[in-house]
Amino acid sequence: MTRLGRTRRGRVRAPAAALAILAGATASLAVVGLGTADTAKLKPSTKAPAVADDWIWDLPSYVPVPRVPADNPMSEAKFELGRHLFYDKRLSGNGTLACASCHLQDYAFTDRRPVSPGSTGEQTPRNAPTTVNAAWHASYTWANYSLVTLEKQMENPLYGERPTEMGVTDANKDEILARLESDPRYRDLFRAAFPASEKPFTFDSVIKAIAVFERGMVSFSSRYDRYLQGKEKLTEAEQRGLDIFFGERGECHHCHGSPNFDDQFVHAKSRDVELPFHNTGLYNIDGKGAYPAANRGLIELSGEASDMGRFRAASLRNIAVTAPYMHDGSVETLEEVIDIYSDGGRDIAHGPFAGDGRSNPYKSDLIVKGNFSAQEKADLVVFLKALTDTELLTAPRFADPWKR
Repeated sequence: MTRLGRTRRGRVRAPAAALAILAGATASLAVVGLGTADTAKLKPSTKAPAVADDWIWDLPSYVPVPRVPADNPMSEAKFELGRHLFYDKRLSGNGTLACASCHLQDYAFTDRRPVSPGSTGEQTPRNAPTTVNAAWHASYTWANYSLVTLEKQMENPLYGERPTEMGVTDANKDEILARLESDPRYRDLFRAAFPASEKPFTFDSVIKAIAVFERGMVSFSSRYDRYLQGKEKLTEAEQRGLDIFFGERGECHHCHGSPNFDDQFVHAKSRDVELPFHNTGLYNIDGKGAYPAANRGLIELSGEASDMGRFRAASLRNIAVTAPYMHDGSVETLEEVIDIYSDGGRDIAHGPFAGDGRSNPYKSDLIVKGNFSAQEKADLVVFLKALTDTELLTAPRFADPWKR
Protein backbone atom coordinates (compact mmCIF):
# COMPACT_ATOMS: atom_id res chain seq x y z
CA MET A 1 0.00 0.00 0.00
CA THR A 2 2.63 2.48 -0.96
CA ARG A 3 1.12 3.96 -4.04
CA LEU A 4 -2.09 5.32 -5.32
CA GLY A 5 -4.00 2.70 -7.22
CA ARG A 6 -7.26 0.88 -7.65
CA THR A 7 -8.20 -2.35 -5.97
CA ARG A 8 -9.90 -5.31 -7.56
CA ARG A 9 -13.12 -3.99 -6.10
CA GLY A 10 -12.70 -0.61 -7.69
CA ARG A 11 -11.82 1.40 -4.59
CA VAL A 12 -9.19 4.07 -4.89
CA ARG A 13 -6.15 3.11 -2.90
CA ALA A 14 -3.79 5.55 -1.30
CA PRO A 15 -0.64 5.49 0.81
CA ALA A 16 -1.39 4.56 4.39
CA ALA A 17 -0.58 7.97 5.85
CA ALA A 18 -2.83 9.69 3.33
CA LEU A 19 -5.61 7.24 4.09
CA ALA A 20 -5.43 8.10 7.75
CA ILE A 21 -5.92 11.77 6.96
CA LEU A 22 -8.72 11.07 4.53
CA ALA A 23 -10.38 8.80 7.04
CA GLY A 24 -10.42 11.58 9.57
CA ALA A 25 -12.14 13.85 7.05
CA THR A 26 -14.78 11.32 6.13
CA ALA A 27 -15.26 9.99 9.65
CA SER A 28 -15.37 6.40 8.47
CA LEU A 29 -13.80 4.80 11.50
CA ALA A 30 -14.09 1.08 11.01
CA VAL A 31 -12.32 -1.03 8.48
CA VAL A 32 -13.55 -0.63 4.94
CA GLY A 33 -16.29 -3.07 4.21
CA LEU A 34 -18.43 -2.71 7.32
CA GLY A 35 -22.01 -3.47 6.39
CA THR A 36 -24.29 -5.74 4.51
CA ALA A 37 -23.05 -4.92 1.04
CA ASP A 38 -19.50 -5.88 1.77
CA THR A 39 -20.52 -8.90 3.78
CA ALA A 40 -21.98 -10.30 0.63
CA LYS A 41 -18.59 -10.04 -1.00
CA LEU A 42 -17.11 -12.19 1.72
CA LYS A 43 -19.12 -15.31 0.94
CA PRO A 44 -17.07 -18.35 -0.06
CA SER A 45 -16.35 -18.35 -3.75
CA THR A 46 -15.15 -20.80 -6.32
CA LYS A 47 -13.65 -18.03 -8.39
CA ALA A 48 -9.94 -17.44 -8.81
CA PRO A 49 -8.00 -16.72 -5.62
CA ALA A 50 -8.05 -13.13 -4.40
CA VAL A 51 -5.07 -10.88 -4.91
CA ALA A 52 -3.28 -10.71 -1.56
CA ASP A 53 -2.34 -7.04 -1.63
CA ASP A 54 -5.87 -5.67 -1.38
CA TRP A 55 -6.07 -4.35 2.16
CA ILE A 56 -7.00 -0.79 3.08
CA TRP A 57 -6.68 0.69 6.55
CA ASP A 58 -9.47 3.20 6.97
CA LEU A 59 -8.69 5.04 10.20
CA PRO A 60 -9.38 8.40 11.78
CA SER A 61 -6.60 10.96 11.50
CA TYR A 62 -5.47 10.46 15.09
CA VAL A 63 -4.87 6.72 14.68
CA PRO A 64 -1.69 5.68 12.85
CA VAL A 65 -1.51 2.57 10.70
CA PRO A 66 -0.51 -0.44 12.83
CA ARG A 67 2.62 -2.50 12.45
CA VAL A 68 2.11 -5.65 10.33
CA PRO A 69 4.64 -8.51 10.15
CA ALA A 70 6.38 -8.70 6.79
CA ASP A 71 5.73 -12.43 6.53
CA ASN A 72 1.99 -12.06 7.08
CA PRO A 73 0.63 -9.11 5.09
CA MET A 74 -3.01 -8.21 5.39
CA SER A 75 -5.48 -9.41 2.77
CA GLU A 76 -9.23 -9.66 2.55
CA ALA A 77 -8.99 -13.38 1.78
CA LYS A 78 -6.96 -14.10 4.91
CA PHE A 79 -9.27 -11.91 6.96
CA GLU A 80 -12.26 -13.92 5.78
CA LEU A 81 -10.57 -17.27 6.40
CA GLY A 82 -9.51 -16.05 9.84
CA ARG A 83 -13.08 -15.03 10.62
CA HIS A 84 -14.33 -18.55 9.83
CA LEU A 85 -11.60 -20.16 11.92
CA PHE A 86 -12.17 -17.76 14.82
CA TYR A 87 -15.76 -18.98 15.13
CA ASP A 88 -15.14 -22.69 14.45
CA LYS A 89 -15.09 -25.18 17.34
CA ARG A 90 -13.58 -27.80 15.04
CA LEU A 91 -10.28 -26.00 15.56
CA SER A 92 -10.01 -27.26 19.14
CA GLY A 93 -8.68 -30.69 19.99
CA ASN A 94 -11.99 -32.11 21.19
CA GLY A 95 -14.16 -29.96 18.94
CA THR A 96 -15.86 -28.07 21.77
CA LEU A 97 -14.20 -24.65 21.86
CA ALA A 98 -13.67 -21.81 19.40
CA CYS A 99 -11.76 -18.56 19.84
CA ALA A 100 -15.18 -16.92 19.87
CA SER A 101 -16.20 -18.99 22.89
CA CYS A 102 -14.19 -16.59 25.05
CA HIS A 103 -14.33 -13.56 22.73
CA LEU A 104 -17.97 -12.73 22.01
CA GLN A 105 -18.87 -9.88 19.68
CA ASP A 106 -21.78 -8.74 21.90
CA TYR A 107 -19.28 -7.98 24.65
CA ALA A 108 -16.60 -6.37 22.48
CA PHE A 109 -14.93 -9.77 22.13
CA THR A 110 -14.70 -10.59 25.82
CA ASP A 111 -16.94 -13.10 27.61
CA ARG A 112 -18.39 -11.37 30.71
CA ARG A 113 -16.86 -14.02 32.96
CA PRO A 114 -14.15 -13.46 35.59
CA VAL A 115 -12.07 -16.21 33.98
CA SER A 116 -12.82 -18.58 31.13
CA PRO A 117 -13.01 -22.37 30.81
CA GLY A 118 -10.80 -24.14 28.29
CA SER A 119 -11.90 -27.00 26.04
CA THR A 120 -11.41 -29.54 28.83
CA GLY A 121 -13.24 -27.44 31.42
CA GLU A 122 -10.06 -26.29 33.10
CA GLN A 123 -10.28 -22.64 34.16
CA THR A 124 -7.82 -20.11 32.83
CA PRO A 125 -6.31 -17.97 35.60
CA ARG A 126 -7.02 -14.64 33.95
CA ASN A 127 -9.84 -12.63 32.48
CA ALA A 128 -10.26 -12.94 28.70
CA PRO A 129 -8.93 -9.70 27.20
CA THR A 130 -10.62 -8.11 24.23
CA THR A 131 -9.21 -8.85 20.79
CA VAL A 132 -10.40 -5.46 19.50
CA ASN A 133 -7.68 -3.06 18.30
CA ALA A 134 -5.10 -5.72 19.13
CA ALA A 135 -3.18 -4.59 16.05
CA TRP A 136 -1.71 -1.74 18.09
CA HIS A 137 -0.63 -3.76 21.13
CA ALA A 138 3.08 -3.82 21.89
CA SER A 139 2.72 -7.09 23.82
CA TYR A 140 -0.08 -9.63 24.32
CA THR A 141 -1.86 -11.31 27.22
CA TRP A 142 -1.83 -9.65 30.63
CA ALA A 143 1.79 -10.06 31.63
CA ASN A 144 4.19 -11.38 29.01
CA TYR A 145 6.74 -9.07 27.43
CA SER A 146 7.95 -11.87 25.12
CA LEU A 147 4.69 -12.06 23.14
CA VAL A 148 4.98 -9.16 20.73
CA THR A 149 3.01 -10.39 17.71
CA LEU A 150 -0.47 -11.77 17.34
CA GLU A 151 0.98 -14.73 15.49
CA LYS A 152 3.13 -15.67 18.47
CA GLN A 153 0.31 -15.02 20.91
CA MET A 154 -1.94 -17.46 19.01
CA GLU A 155 0.31 -20.33 20.04
CA ASN A 156 -0.77 -19.87 23.66
CA PRO A 157 -4.48 -20.70 23.34
CA LEU A 158 -3.83 -23.30 20.64
CA TYR A 159 -1.01 -25.29 22.19
CA GLY A 160 -0.95 -24.22 25.86
CA GLU A 161 -1.11 -27.04 28.41
CA ARG A 162 -1.24 -25.14 31.71
CA PRO A 163 -4.08 -24.46 31.37
CA THR A 164 -5.45 -26.24 28.33
CA GLU A 165 -7.46 -23.89 26.12
CA MET A 166 -7.95 -25.14 22.56
CA GLY A 167 -6.11 -28.38 23.30
CA VAL A 168 -4.20 -28.72 20.05
CA THR A 169 -1.36 -31.23 20.36
CA ASP A 170 1.04 -33.08 18.09
CA ALA A 171 -1.26 -36.09 18.46
CA ASN A 172 -4.37 -34.38 17.08
CA LYS A 173 -3.02 -31.75 14.68
CA ASP A 174 -3.51 -33.90 11.59
CA GLU A 175 -7.00 -34.85 12.70
CA ILE A 176 -7.97 -31.19 13.16
CA LEU A 177 -6.58 -30.18 9.78
CA ALA A 178 -8.44 -33.10 8.19
CA ARG A 179 -11.69 -31.82 9.72
CA LEU A 180 -11.13 -28.44 8.16
CA GLU A 181 -10.05 -29.80 4.79
CA SER A 182 -13.14 -31.98 4.55
CA ASP A 183 -15.31 -28.85 4.43
CA PRO A 184 -15.69 -27.51 0.85
CA ARG A 185 -16.05 -23.99 2.17
CA TYR A 186 -12.60 -24.18 3.76
CA ARG A 187 -11.04 -25.58 0.59
CA ASP A 188 -12.05 -22.38 -1.18
CA LEU A 189 -11.09 -20.12 1.69
CA PHE A 190 -7.62 -21.60 2.23
CA ARG A 191 -6.91 -21.56 -1.50
CA ALA A 192 -7.92 -17.91 -1.71
CA ALA A 193 -5.94 -16.90 1.36
CA PHE A 194 -2.74 -18.71 0.44
CA PRO A 195 -2.79 -18.97 -3.36
CA ALA A 196 0.95 -19.63 -3.67
CA SER A 197 0.96 -22.54 -1.24
CA GLU A 198 0.81 -26.11 -2.52
CA LYS A 199 -0.35 -27.30 0.93
CA PRO A 200 -2.31 -24.46 2.52
CA PHE A 201 -3.87 -26.64 5.24
CA THR A 202 -1.26 -26.13 7.94
CA PHE A 203 -1.33 -24.63 11.41
CA ASP A 204 1.02 -21.93 10.19
CA SER A 205 -1.74 -20.86 7.79
CA VAL A 206 -4.37 -21.15 10.52
CA ILE A 207 -2.38 -18.89 12.84
CA LYS A 208 -1.66 -16.32 10.15
CA ALA A 209 -5.29 -16.13 9.07
CA ILE A 210 -6.66 -15.70 12.58
CA ALA A 211 -3.98 -13.09 13.31
CA VAL A 212 -5.07 -11.14 10.22
CA PHE A 213 -8.73 -11.31 11.32
CA GLU A 214 -7.86 -10.07 14.80
CA ARG A 215 -5.53 -7.40 13.41
CA GLY A 216 -8.38 -6.17 11.24
CA MET A 217 -10.80 -6.02 14.18
CA VAL A 218 -10.78 -2.23 14.39
CA SER A 219 -12.97 -0.07 16.63
CA PHE A 220 -12.79 3.71 16.52
CA SER A 221 -16.43 4.68 16.15
CA SER A 222 -17.63 5.63 19.61
CA ARG A 223 -19.35 8.83 20.70
CA TYR A 224 -15.95 10.01 21.88
CA ASP A 225 -14.54 9.50 18.38
CA ARG A 226 -17.39 11.44 16.83
CA TYR A 227 -16.72 14.16 19.38
CA LEU A 228 -13.05 14.28 18.32
CA GLN A 229 -14.18 14.80 14.76
CA GLY A 230 -16.56 17.58 15.63
CA LYS A 231 -19.62 15.51 14.73
CA GLU A 232 -21.14 15.23 18.17
CA LYS A 233 -20.97 17.11 21.42
CA LEU A 234 -20.38 15.41 24.72
CA THR A 235 -22.89 15.90 27.50
CA GLU A 236 -21.86 18.09 30.39
CA ALA A 237 -21.23 15.03 32.54
CA GLU A 238 -19.15 13.37 29.81
CA GLN A 239 -17.11 16.54 29.38
CA ARG A 240 -16.47 16.77 33.11
CA GLY A 241 -15.42 13.13 33.10
CA LEU A 242 -13.08 13.75 30.17
CA ASP A 243 -11.49 16.69 31.98
CA ILE A 244 -10.86 14.54 35.05
CA PHE A 245 -9.59 11.62 32.97
CA PHE A 246 -7.05 13.64 30.99
CA GLY A 247 -6.24 16.14 33.72
CA GLU A 248 -3.98 15.88 36.74
CA ARG A 249 -7.01 15.44 38.98
CA GLY A 250 -7.60 11.93 37.71
CA GLU A 251 -4.26 11.19 36.01
CA CYS A 252 -5.91 8.29 34.22
CA HIS A 253 -4.19 9.29 31.00
CA HIS A 254 -0.77 8.26 32.25
CA CYS A 255 -1.69 4.59 31.68
CA HIS A 256 -4.64 5.04 29.32
CA GLY A 257 -3.65 7.99 27.14
CA SER A 258 -3.04 6.40 23.74
CA PRO A 259 -5.62 6.36 20.92
CA ASN A 260 -6.50 2.90 22.23
CA PHE A 261 -6.70 4.13 25.84
CA ASP A 262 -3.77 2.02 27.03
CA ASP A 263 -0.03 2.61 27.28
CA GLN A 264 1.40 -0.17 25.14
CA PHE A 265 0.69 1.31 21.74
CA VAL A 266 2.82 0.51 18.72
CA HIS A 267 2.32 1.44 15.08
CA ALA A 268 4.05 1.18 11.72
CA LYS A 269 6.40 4.09 12.41
CA SER A 270 7.15 3.35 16.05
CA ARG A 271 10.88 3.38 16.80
CA ASP A 272 11.32 2.81 20.51
CA VAL A 273 8.62 0.51 21.83
CA GLU A 274 7.98 0.63 25.55
CA LEU A 275 6.42 -2.23 27.48
CA PRO A 276 5.12 -0.79 30.75
CA PHE A 277 3.44 -3.05 33.30
CA HIS A 278 1.86 -1.81 36.53
CA ASN A 279 1.05 -2.96 40.03
CA THR A 280 -2.20 -1.14 40.83
CA GLY A 281 -2.47 -2.19 44.46
CA LEU A 282 -5.20 -4.81 44.08
CA TYR A 283 -3.70 -7.23 46.60
CA ASN A 284 -1.28 -7.36 49.49
CA ILE A 285 -1.86 -10.79 51.00
CA ASP A 286 1.13 -11.01 53.31
CA GLY A 287 1.71 -7.33 53.97
CA LYS A 288 4.83 -7.59 51.82
CA GLY A 289 3.12 -7.12 48.47
CA ALA A 290 2.14 -10.68 47.55
CA TYR A 291 -0.54 -11.37 44.96
CA PRO A 292 -2.54 -14.64 44.84
CA ALA A 293 -0.52 -17.67 43.77
CA ALA A 294 -0.42 -18.54 40.07
CA ASN A 295 -1.61 -15.05 39.20
CA ARG A 296 1.18 -12.78 40.34
CA GLY A 297 1.94 -10.90 37.15
CA LEU A 298 5.25 -10.30 35.44
CA ILE A 299 7.25 -11.89 38.26
CA GLU A 300 6.12 -15.30 36.97
CA LEU A 301 8.12 -14.65 33.81
CA SER A 302 11.01 -12.53 35.02
CA GLY A 303 11.55 -13.88 38.52
CA GLU A 304 12.21 -10.31 39.67
CA ALA A 305 10.58 -9.41 43.00
CA SER A 306 9.84 -5.90 41.79
CA ASP A 307 7.59 -7.39 39.08
CA MET A 308 5.13 -8.73 41.67
CA GLY A 309 1.59 -7.78 40.68
CA ARG A 310 2.62 -6.00 37.49
CA PHE A 311 0.19 -6.36 34.58
CA ARG A 312 -0.43 -4.57 31.29
CA ALA A 313 -2.88 -1.68 31.39
CA ALA A 314 -5.97 -2.80 29.49
CA SER A 315 -7.55 -0.72 26.76
CA LEU A 316 -10.58 1.20 28.00
CA ARG A 317 -12.32 1.25 24.63
CA ASN A 318 -15.72 -0.46 24.95
CA ILE A 319 -15.05 -0.84 28.65
CA ALA A 320 -18.74 -0.48 29.52
CA VAL A 321 -19.52 -3.86 27.92
CA THR A 322 -16.45 -5.81 29.03
CA ALA A 323 -17.10 -6.38 32.75
CA PRO A 324 -15.85 -7.88 34.99
CA TYR A 325 -12.55 -6.04 35.23
CA MET A 326 -8.87 -6.43 36.09
CA HIS A 327 -6.55 -9.31 35.18
CA ASP A 328 -8.54 -11.80 37.25
CA GLY A 329 -12.03 -10.40 36.72
CA SER A 330 -12.29 -9.71 40.43
CA VAL A 331 -13.99 -6.30 40.07
CA GLU A 332 -17.57 -6.48 38.86
CA THR A 333 -18.51 -2.92 37.91
CA LEU A 334 -17.00 0.27 36.55
CA GLU A 335 -18.14 2.04 39.70
CA GLU A 336 -16.05 -0.34 41.80
CA VAL A 337 -13.05 0.24 39.54
CA ILE A 338 -13.33 4.00 40.05
CA ASP A 339 -13.64 3.49 43.81
CA ILE A 340 -10.42 1.47 43.86
CA TYR A 341 -8.46 4.12 42.00
CA SER A 342 -10.00 6.87 44.08
CA ASP A 343 -8.71 5.05 47.18
CA GLY A 344 -5.26 4.45 45.70
CA GLY A 345 -5.70 0.67 45.69
CA ARG A 346 -7.98 -2.02 47.12
CA ASP A 347 -8.35 -2.95 50.75
CA ILE A 348 -9.76 -6.49 51.12
CA ALA A 349 -11.06 -6.94 54.64
CA HIS A 350 -11.94 -10.64 54.68
CA GLY A 351 -11.20 -13.94 52.98
CA PRO A 352 -8.13 -15.72 51.70
CA PHE A 353 -6.91 -12.65 49.83
CA ALA A 354 -7.40 -10.16 52.66
CA GLY A 355 -4.86 -7.37 52.77
CA ASP A 356 -4.45 -3.68 52.08
CA GLY A 357 -3.35 -3.25 48.48
CA ARG A 358 -3.08 0.48 49.01
CA SER A 359 0.14 -0.11 50.93
CA ASN A 360 1.57 -2.72 48.55
CA PRO A 361 5.33 -1.91 48.42
CA TYR A 362 5.41 -2.70 44.70
CA LYS A 363 2.48 -0.47 43.81
CA SER A 364 3.05 1.94 40.93
CA ASP A 365 3.80 5.55 41.86
CA LEU A 366 1.02 6.48 39.44
CA ILE A 367 -1.60 4.95 41.74
CA VAL A 368 -2.27 7.57 44.38
CA LYS A 369 -5.28 8.34 46.51
CA GLY A 370 -7.57 10.62 44.54
CA ASN A 371 -10.45 11.03 46.96
CA PHE A 372 -12.88 11.66 44.13
CA SER A 373 -16.24 13.10 45.07
CA ALA A 374 -19.41 11.16 44.24
CA GLN A 375 -20.02 13.57 41.36
CA GLU A 376 -16.51 13.10 39.99
CA LYS A 377 -16.86 9.32 40.14
CA ALA A 378 -20.18 9.47 38.32
CA ASP A 379 -18.72 11.76 35.66
CA LEU A 380 -15.80 9.41 35.05
CA VAL A 381 -18.15 6.48 34.57
CA VAL A 382 -20.30 8.45 32.14
CA PHE A 383 -17.24 9.43 30.13
CA LEU A 384 -15.99 5.84 30.00
CA LYS A 385 -19.37 4.74 28.66
CA ALA A 386 -18.88 7.20 25.78
CA LEU A 387 -16.04 4.95 24.59
CA THR A 388 -18.45 2.22 23.48
CA ASP A 389 -18.47 1.53 19.74
CA THR A 390 -21.99 0.18 19.20
CA GLU A 391 -21.31 -0.54 15.51
CA LEU A 392 -18.63 -3.01 16.51
CA LEU A 393 -21.03 -5.05 18.60
CA THR A 394 -23.24 -5.96 15.66
CA ALA A 395 -21.06 -5.39 12.57
CA PRO A 396 -21.62 -8.24 10.06
CA ARG A 397 -17.97 -7.99 9.06
CA PHE A 398 -16.90 -9.36 12.43
CA ALA A 399 -19.85 -11.69 13.00
CA ASP A 400 -20.08 -15.49 13.03
CA PRO A 401 -20.09 -16.59 9.35
CA TRP A 402 -21.46 -20.03 10.20
CA LYS A 403 -24.84 -18.61 11.23
CA ARG A 404 -25.87 -17.72 7.69
